[in-house]
Amino acid sequence: MKENVFILDELIEKTHVSEKTLKEWEKLHLISPVGYTENRVPLYLYTTVEEINHIQKLLELGYNLTDIKKIIKKIGLPSVQDGRVAQTKADHYLTVGNLAERVGVSSRTIKYWEDKGIIEPDTRSEGGFRLYSDVYVYICKLIKDLQLFGYTLEKIKSISDYFRDFLNFQSNLESYPKEEVDEKLNGMIDEVQILFEKMNLFKEGIQRWEDLLKKKRKEIMNLKNQNQKRPEKVKGKKR
Repeated sequence: MKENVFILDELIEKTHVSEKTLKEWEKLHLISPVGYTENRVPLYLYTTVEEINHIQKLLELGYNLTDIKKIIKKIGLPSVQDGRVAQTKADHYLTVGNLAERVGVSSRTIKYWEDKGIIEPDTRSEGGFRLYSDVYVYICKLIKDLQLFGYTLEKIKSISDYFRDFLNFQSNLESYPKEEVDEKLNGMIDEVQILFEKMNLFKEGIQRWEDLLKKKRKEIMNLKNQNQKRPEKVKGKKR
């Protein structure tokens, strides 16, 4: 999981710097967000708090913002320059509500999947807001697909664990014992084969239903045409 972050309101509360001032500093590239929520709320790393503190100290020493910008460009800020994160391309994050809306489920469902260990947020704000990257829209739709295939959440959890293992092996294979990797990769291959078999059954079932519905729709339309051609019955007059 990525480092925890601050949303804008949390950063203001932490540093006691106004939103207007922070926006001014951003325009001067003294600080910058690490990403945004889908609602365009900026997100900041913990190192941004240190950066703001140093900027405030320089202001107290009599430096103006133009001078501070030159200092940062030339030597960076003390203690945070080595740990600064490249922020040329900010990530976009989804809140639980944003993610639920994009996937077509309730926020409660997203939280339930997280409680089950099927998904986990990329990061959290200091106030506890769960934040997900865009890729989770695709992942959550895959979870819905697996449920349609008859998978229980427990089974989906085991598949998500395999997926996480695969990503770990792919990024750093040499750090895992050979036997452990072989065992888990064999398990992944088995799951892939099982899923292929289930999908083939679904394809066959879908084809049967498509053929049946096409045939019945034609029969229904024919019957409807026959009914429309029937003469109207004249109702007898009441005496």
